[in-house]
Amino acid sequence: MGIPRLLSNAMARVSTVRYYQLVLVIAAALAVVAFYSFGSDRQNFSTTTKRIKETHASHNANMNEGDLSPDTNAEQRDSKGASVGEAGRTNTDSINAAVKKTGTAEEQRPRYFHALMMFTKVDTNQALQQKFQVAMRSMLKHARFEDGEVLTLHFVSDEPSREIGEKMLEDLLQGATFRCEVSFHNVKVLTEKLYPIVEAMQKHFSAGSGTYYSDAIFFLSVAMHRIMPAEIKRIVQLDLDLKYRTNIRELFEQFNQFPAGAVIGIAREMQPVYRHTFWAYRRENPDSKVGDPPPGGSPGFNSGVMLLDLEAMRRSEPYNQLLEPRSVSRLADKYRFQGHLGDQDFFTMIGMEHPSLFHVLDCAWNRQLCTWWKDHGYGDVFQLYYHCQGPVKIYHGNCNTPIPDD
Repeated sequence: MGIPRLLSNAMARVSTVRYYQLVLVIAAALAVVAFYSFGSDRQNFSTTTKRIKETHASHNANMNEGDLSPDTNAEQRDSKGASVGEAGRTNTDSINAAVKKTGTAEEQRPRYFHALMMFTKVDTNQALQQKFQVAMRSMLKHARFEDGEVLTLHFVSDEPSREIGEKMLEDLLQGATFRCEVSFHNVKVLTEKLYPIVEAMQKHFSAGSGTYYSDAIFFLSVAMHRIMPAEIKRIVQLDLDLKYRTNIRELFEQFNQFPAGAVIGIAREMQPVYRHTFWAYRRENPDSKVGDPPPGGSPGFNSGVMLLDLEAMRRSEPYNQLLEPRSVSRLADKYRFQGHLGDQDFFTMIGMEHPSLFHVLDCAWNRQLCTWWKDHGYGDVFQLYYHCQGPVKIYHGNCNTPIPDD
């Protein structure tokens, strides 16, 4: 009983000032504890938020990298991106493990091979439908692509032809042993983009108003580098009347054979077409090789099979200058040129003046079968143009010529 009484007396003697000082000290201590406790939590939250934002920014940057098929390949791109933990933490261990196992992210990205075909007015033309089936069946029969490689087929089409094409491709692509993607391009949209570029050359290389080659779209290869997405760096353009006898992937390897300065790969014309077209120039320049047969002459080109290095075409100052109306008119006047075969005429004409812009494909890559000029005034020299030695890789049944069976 004595001890409690002593404590009570002691507390009673504590001055009011000291009591309030003690209360203030305790309150201050509690404030410090609270500050460090809650301040630490806010700092953790800010750091986590920053990591999440950085991770999303990095992920979005990866999503915006050049991709040729952003819609169809989004899921695949996401699967190669960094995995994010619950707190927004980048799972770098998983990425490093994946890189060690399968190589760099660049090595894992699909490699695209682009091929384009004109596919207009097919809905009303049974013969074109049959040619298309021959072309696609033979292409798919021989085509071989590695894992991670994608053949992307581009078709320039009107809406009725697109509907026919989609139905046909659904059946034709059933047996494909490799990854294949299909993209249709509206012919009206592309024509609107092309017309301002090629309008000046149409009068020199078209048969006349309303004819097949008078449409701007048939100069697509001439200016494709200006209207196709920058991500597409190389593309081959192919006629429908072809039959493939080898792996089309080997055709793409011809890009690696381009000499410095070349922007287009194309085979020579295998008839005396341009011997005839250049007749006025040849008469005024009897020593010229223009229109003469190979190997020493310049017989012109055939556009049934073309390799377009779009990136090189975009960079080439000489090539782009030749697209200017004044350049086209100057060359057409110089060579007394009036053609009717669209892009093929343009390439032939500028090839006489600037052969270094072209890589000449072997005739086996575009073995033309048409013999029309043999019976129309040039029978004596026809074989000099028509001869092609070696196994055929691609048959070209131009001017509706039947293609040999396998």
